[in-house]
Amino acid sequence: MSTRLDRTTFSDAVLAWYDQHGRQDLPWQHPRTPYRVWVSEIMLQQTQVSTVIGYFQRFMDSFPDVHALAAADADQVLYLWTGLGYYARARNLHKAARQLVDEHGGDFPDTVEGVATLPGIGRSTAGAILAQSRGVRAPILDGNVKRLLSRLHAVPGWPGKKPVENRLWELAEHYTPDQRLADYTQAVMDLGATLCTRRRPDCPRCPVSAWCQARADGNPQDYPGRKPAKEKPVRQTRMLILQHPDGRVWLEPRPPSGIWGGLWCFPQLEPQDRQHTALTERGLDARDQEALTPFRHTFSHFHLDIEPLLIRVDTTGAGVQDAGGRWISPADPGELGLAAPVKKLLEQLHGPRQAGLL
Repeated sequence: MSTRLDRTTFSDAVLAWYDQHGRQDLPWQHPRTPYRVWVSEIMLQQTQVSTVIGYFQRFMDSFPDVHALAAADADQVLYLWTGLGYYARARNLHKAARQLVDEHGGDFPDTVEGVATLPGIGRSTAGAILAQSRGVRAPILDGNVKRLLSRLHAVPGWPGKKPVENRLWELAEHYTPDQRLADYTQAVMDLGATLCTRRRPDCPRCPVSAWCQARADGNPQDYPGRKPAKEKPVRQTRMLILQHPDGRVWLEPRPPSGIWGGLWCFPQLEPQDRQHTALTERGLDARDQEALTPFRHTFSHFHLDIEPLLIRVDTTGAGVQDAGGRWISPADPGELGLAAPVKKLLEQLHGPRQAGLL
């Protein structure tokens, strides 16, 4: 272990490393406006930078500022989010944009507490937005920083436990400098993402490894403590792929909250639901049906086993039009936000099975 690690020593080492090795050409850094940083931070939750870049650029092309986002339809927002997952992020982003326009004239509040009142924004994200776009001294504690600080001070326990989280916030506050806040905030995130990784941390290249207690103890992989193991429950659902005689299939919007909130999906049946009822409610009669290959879709807290059932229907079109959905072509569903399993099934319908199904 080297000399005592104080705020200045730590930030100087991290910033010197960032100036040479950090990521300084990310699209949301040019320019670093509150809006652009905010959208990037929300996209980066649970998603890697390499994946986010393309989504971010397309999002900015459609919604260049908060007023454009606030004025958009929810379907437009969810369509541009399709594939990123965790769709509550997109719904909260849209809600927050409207709140910013309605209550703040489109400007972001200038305090962490103010920004954190917006939907989908917690203390760490609020700090990241203000530090990077306005140079406000605000500590952050995303997953990368939690890992870095847990190892640096050998903080035991899972960060999801309040005492552990509180200790990490104390350390984040302690090390946050008074200068170069935008660069420092990006630097500590980069350090965790590129060197102090979950598996096989590159300790020899780390600018603060001389002070790292976990490295000195020879067990950096033990930090941070893991979440207590809990087996994910398994649920079942049946997706009804209702196919019109002309080859189109029927999609309906999900309720605005809950699983796939606001996204377009095939009608779903729970194990106890009757298929005949689902058809008659939509004014449809089945001509024939075919069971497609079942598959599993995994969420953060449960597995969903999906049984797709292709049903070729007879219809006058009157009943289903009252259900709030629409007939779409599997080859061209339009600009709709689609749940991942629905997108997968549409691609199958339009792909190798096309000749047999359509």
